[in-house]
Amino acid sequence: MVWDVAGLGNALVDALVVVEDDALLEELGLTRGTMHPVDDARWQEVYERVRHLGVTLDSGGSCANTLATVGHLGGRALYCGQVGDDAMGRLYAERIEQACGGHALRVSSVAPTGKCLSIISGRDAERTMLTDLGAAVHLSELGDFAGALQQARFAHFTGYTLLDGPTRPVALEAMRTAGRAGAILSLDTADPFVVYTIRDLLWEVIEQHVDVLFVNAEEARGLTDEEPERAILRLAERHVGIVVVKLGARGSLVHHEGVVHHVDAWRVRAIDTTGAGDTYAGAFLYGLSRGWDVERCGQLASRVAALTVSQIGAVVKDRAALAEALRAIAPNRPAPLLAGHP
Repeated sequence: MVWDVAGLGNALVDALVVVEDDALLEELGLTRGTMHPVDDARWQEVYERVRHLGVTLDSGGSCANTLATVGHLGGRALYCGQVGDDAMGRLYAERIEQACGGHALRVSSVAPTGKCLSIISGRDAERTMLTDLGAAVHLSELGDFAGALQQARFAHFTGYTLLDGPTRPVALEAMRTAGRAGAILSLDTADPFVVYTIRDLLWEVIEQHVDVLFVNAEEARGLTDEEPERAILRLAERHVGIVVVKLGARGSLVHHEGVVHHVDAWRVRAIDTTGAGDTYAGAFLYGLSRGWDVERCGQLASRVAALTVSQIGAVVKDRAALAEALRAIAPNRPAPLLAGHP
């Protein structure tokens, strides 16, 4: 296989800024701790108000964060999404290339690059977000990325691409393409909002395509109406080879071959929780692509997620810290690789 992991998702530039109190949020009419969908004009208006505070810009979007993590760990990763023909889009391509060595991005001439501004409280790391989806949700064809999916060991997707819109049929086509080629399909449901909006479709996709499933506790409840310890068993019953339920500070649960493993969280002081679940998935998939057993995959994922929350920004770029995490976790004897969806 050419690629360890290939993935398709919504390409959003992450803009992150730390504020010391809530005065600016009140002045801008923003509700603390919530996500505000906005258009490009409103996004730019708020961005101009905060940029003097030291905004950090980086590639983002759940799937992209996962693929970038695979790349920074040393895996062969390829990401497909859509950006606008603008400065933000060029920055996005540059950052993905730095992480993965290349990309399969499309460029829209009619919509600006999608972006998410996260205003982070310096007091408690709470995030208040403004999101302009822009070109990200208008990817209308799979194109030559189909060839990459046919040469990938794992194909990764998120629930965001399954929301109603032009990208949904493309994502479903990508799943079918990857599955026919024998790829192991990974899905992160990504957000409780996604689960509550398209629960029936998610169940259909899980049953038909998914081999590795990532959910957090609230997403697990939304899918099964059960608490995580019971939900993970319900999800595993749907022919899913590996189910991961992320529990935040309580660690994670991993179900494989009839056994539920509890993986402890790696304790750090949280500064910014942006992307922790995405990087957990990236590290876990990296471990799987190396033939690791699921406990070791979870342990690496826990360490990388901890590195994520102890910094500003979603993707850990400190190669020395990642190398240290790998040295601490790397197994002596790899286990057999997971088989694809039947």
